[in-house]
Amino acid sequence: MRTYQELFRTPEFTPLFAASCAQVASTTLNGLALATLVYARTDSPLLAALSMFGPSFAELVGATTLLSVADRVRPRAALTLTALAGGLAGLALAVPGMPLWAMFAVILALGLVSSVSGGVRYGLLNEIVPPNGYVLGRSALNISVGAMQIAGFALGGILLAVVSPRAALAISAALAFVAALVLRWGLSARPARASGRPSVAATWQVNRHLLSTPARRAVYLATWVPNGLVVGCEALFVPYAPRSAAVLFVAAALGMLFGDLAAGRFLTPEARRRYVTPLRFLLALPYLLFALPLSTPVAAGVVAVASIGFASTLLLQERLIALIGEDVRGQALGLHVTGMKAMQAAGATLAGLLAQYLPAGAAMAVMAVASLAVTAMLNPALRLSNGTPPPGPQPATAQAVAEHP
Repeated sequence: MRTYQELFRTPEFTPLFAASCAQVASTTLNGLALATLVYARTDSPLLAALSMFGPSFAELVGATTLLSVADRVRPRAALTLTALAGGLAGLALAVPGMPLWAMFAVILALGLVSSVSGGVRYGLLNEIVPPNGYVLGRSALNISVGAMQIAGFALGGILLAVVSPRAALAISAALAFVAALVLRWGLSARPARASGRPSVAATWQVNRHLLSTPARRAVYLATWVPNGLVVGCEALFVPYAPRSAAVLFVAAALGMLFGDLAAGRFLTPEARRRYVTPLRFLLALPYLLFALPLSTPVAAGVVAVASIGFASTLLLQERLIALIGEDVRGQALGLHVTGMKAMQAAGATLAGLLAQYLPAGAAMAVMAVASLAVTAMLNPALRLSNGTPPPGPQPATAQAVAEHP
């Protein structure tokens, strides 16, 4: 499978894609409206930010307690129910007079649900597309996420200019309900990938086993740490260029979309293996230039080029899939997504601390050096995952975990 036309002719991919678009737009609109509402009530930038990004912290908790659910539930039912949960949460948050603590309880509960849905969705994607189609399918979903986030913020800005934040929350709920309908009627019923009862113990056992070999551990770390440090660079766009930060954010989004498109559509399997390392270095290397004074057009070009390197994450996911069994694929991909979000939050926090003592451009260059150093250190172990399976328990499966707890 080499073209997007072939991909969209694959049964069930189109409804999965459409539902993903609706959910991303819903989540983006929900976060913007909620942050506006919380800030209007509290006049607190911190609480407004937590209302928007709080679910990411809850997802980290879910990754360590609930991820075993991803492979032990029926995919269509799980995805439909999580979309319904998003819609009900939006309606609940739109209720006038809801106490602030109750709003944050809903936000955190929604984050816990989301920690499972990512693993279910990407595990199902691997079942829907042919064996050689995962990178192309994930590329299409990544592109849709970027596009829908831009559209969601644009729609949110327009809506909040003409309606109240609560009305915008209701609209976000409607989008989530549309996604639930598309998932329910567009996907086929499939059995769970793994048997057994989901539990905290099962989640810990599989997570530990996924990280038990140098090859898998290197792939996970390579998708988490260097990317998170570069996201720290992006977190400093506003202090670096207060009047043109939006230009830099758009440049980053465009570079990432181009990288995903090129990696998913044009690189052969051999090229994907060959370009993983150059793309990982490309992700951070251009940010060294921020140690120098740059004009806005030059800075935007540098950011766009660097963001093409995010395509390395897409290619590393293909390696990860080759190293794990089908019955833990949902949890493995969910762990990848959640760990990546956690490291992005950590990178943004570290960059913010550095910028307290260094100029923003210098802090960005330091973060880039750290990303390059981690990438270089991971290279020897990462070579174990390139084409040949490493020694040790292979691949990671639920059965292997049961036999070797």
